[in-house]
Amino acid sequence: MSEHVLTHLGRGIGWITLDRPRALNSLSLDMVRAITHTLLAWRDDAAVQAVVVRSSSDKAFCAGGDIRFFHDLGRATPQQGSALVEDFFTEEYALNHLVHHYPKPYIALMDGVVMGGGMGVAQAGPHSRVRIVTERTRMAMPETNIGLFPDIGASYFLPRLPGNLGLYLGITGATIGAADALYAGLADHYVPVAQLTALQALLETADGASLPAAIAAFAAQTAAGAPVAPGTLERERAAIDHHFGAGTVPAIVASLQADGCAFAQDTLAMMATRSPLMMCVSHALQARGAAMSMADCLRMERAAVRRTLENGQVIEGIRALVIDKDHAPQWAPPALSDVTEAMVTQILSPVWPDHAHPLRHLSGAAS
Repeated sequence: MSEHVLTHLGRGIGWITLDRPRALNSLSLDMVRAITHTLLAWRDDAAVQAVVVRSSSDKAFCAGGDIRFFHDLGRATPQQGSALVEDFFTEEYALNHLVHHYPKPYIALMDGVVMGGGMGVAQAGPHSRVRIVTERTRMAMPETNIGLFPDIGASYFLPRLPGNLGLYLGITGATIGAADALYAGLADHYVPVAQLTALQALLETADGASLPAAIAAFAAQTAAGAPVAPGTLERERAAIDHHFGAGTVPAIVASLQADGCAFAQDTLAMMATRSPLMMCVSHALQARGAAMSMADCLRMERAAVRRTLENGQVIEGIRALVIDKDHAPQWAPPALSDVTEAMVTQILSPVWPDHAHPLRHLSGAAS
């Protein structure tokens, strides 16, 4: 178990508190294992009627996986611990699958930063999820900025967002707030920070089985007095659907270049800092994932992570963003025009035969 994952039971509700504030609750392998162990135990415990996942800090729900850990071990030999990177992704994706198919109400208090792996802890399936955002929420799938692609099941849930919002969010890694999260279908309720104490009191006194309905009623009441203002996605929806429906990443860029509006130019500037190869991989993963189950998407992503670790993109991206902080990654290839279909296909090619895939045990129909 992890010292950074606190758990307790009360009134039929299982509480999971992420408590690694100095690292914005970035997930370590021990944290993944502790959350998984707890959810598995509570899944079959009749005394637990609902689960609440929250943070001990108002700065972040969870900023994602511990990318310093990936960088250090990604450069190590197996004897020095690099195999732990493989374990992390396998076990994290198994946790994402468990969360997606969790059979009990699963409430995620997404206050503060919610990015990457944090989304995987928060985004339960439609039958169980209750996702709450506040005005402090900063949500993103920013992996193309570090030489990776949106994973943790993003190839499943991003293409199921309205229109081409999933492609926009996955390719650019744009950060959104509460209004955009609600509009995109990545959150269910908005609760102002000023009402969080009252929400906490409700969670601690409500019956577990009735918790989703109680939260919905509470959020509706508080939102009536403090409605969230429309965000960028709603305002720019027509442009997003037009440009990101162009068919390929180079075509998306060409479409944006032909549009002189501020949104198009800001999007181009954002994409210019992302890994050209990983933007194309992100596009391809969503195209495939749109017709796949969550389990199959996670298996596809797991193989793609192995290929990405092999080519060193993510190690270089983390170096530039977090280690040296020069913000000048040497992407390979360096330009979008240099990315070939064969490069993308190679990243998406199988690594293991089906019977040996580390996530072969995952099951569950599409939902």
